[in-house]
Amino acid sequence: MKQTVFNAQHRALGAKMEPFAGYEMPVIYEGIIAEHNNVRSNVGVFDVSHMGEFTVKGINAAAFLQRITTNDIASLHDGKVLYTCLPNGNGGVVDDMLVYRIAADNYLVVPNAANIEKDWNWFVRQNEVFNAELKNISDEISQLAIQGPNALKVAQKLTDTHILDMEYYTFKHLTFAGIPDIILSTTGYTGAGGCEIYFKNENGAHIWNAVFEAGAEYGIRPAGLGARDTLRLEMGFCLYGHELNDNTSTIEAGLNFITKFVDGNDFIDRPLYEQQKAHGVSKKLIGFEMADRGIPRAEYSVTDANGNITGSVCSGSQSPSTGKAIGTAYVKPEYAKAGTEIYIDVRGRLLRALVVRMPFYAAP
Repeated sequence: MKQTVFNAQHRALGAKMEPFAGYEMPVIYEGIIAEHNNVRSNVGVFDVSHMGEFTVKGINAAAFLQRITTNDIASLHDGKVLYTCLPNGNGGVVDDMLVYRIAADNYLVVPNAANIEKDWNWFVRQNEVFNAELKNISDEISQLAIQGPNALKVAQKLTDTHILDMEYYTFKHLTFAGIPDIILSTTGYTGAGGCEIYFKNENGAHIWNAVFEAGAEYGIRPAGLGARDTLRLEMGFCLYGHELNDNTSTIEAGLNFITKFVDGNDFIDRPLYEQQKAHGVSKKLIGFEMADRGIPRAEYSVTDANGNITGSVCSGSQSPSTGKAIGTAYVKPEYAKAGTEIYIDVRGRLLRALVVRMPFYAAP
């Protein structure tokens, strides 16, 4: 099993370590609720070095990415980040990912940890026509997500480059904690604000120590993957393998905002996605809150009052920020309207829930 460069730090802090995407990763430090609330109200740090990084360069780099992703790569400018998906040619999704435009002929792509090999093989296969310059640098790069309303204040202490007014989903190359050529982006999957930083593995220990020293006055604390999941669920953010998979399109997932039917964006599966948008889909992603007492979990059945199955839960948890049990599910379209009463089969008990609009939590 792989380890990130921060494995020793996690163990020294007493983290509960578990396998995830081929890595030994920290799931919990002091507790999911405490870590979750600290990120929402203050600042926490996630080790996300297990994520992948590909570089795409050359005169055909943009054309290649435009073809294989659903969002409009042509809308990017230098220093801008785009969230997008890879359609698989059969109405499903290979993965969702971020694309960073460094220059017109130079891009950084960040895929999900569990899909690095799968995505890389897909990139290589689709590149036969474009011959872009591809490189998988996933094993060379570490990444920390500094998240929360005080995150940029902490990060600003470590760089002379002004970052406090950076727009959402932008990035800068800068010197950070004395280390040059670090990427700092105003991204993250928590909905709490903050940034993510990318750097070479050999600088990991130095940067970790610098971040926690700079954040000491704010009460900065580490956070594990357990809190990362509850934070993203409260925002209604999709997670591959749950809300997204090989059999689900971006239209079914409600990701119309990253599916751009603009001139010049002839992405894989575009005709099918256009048909789904125009004529409807057989399932829709919804958010729901439990009305009866119980915690929904992935793959629990969604039913009507008579127990007829109408869908399946994708993600579910108790929400630390709202105090409610929440979840996402795919259901038949007639059950997708907000306010609709549905039932979750929790170990043979049909528990009542209500369809609600996402996100579940709105920052004050």
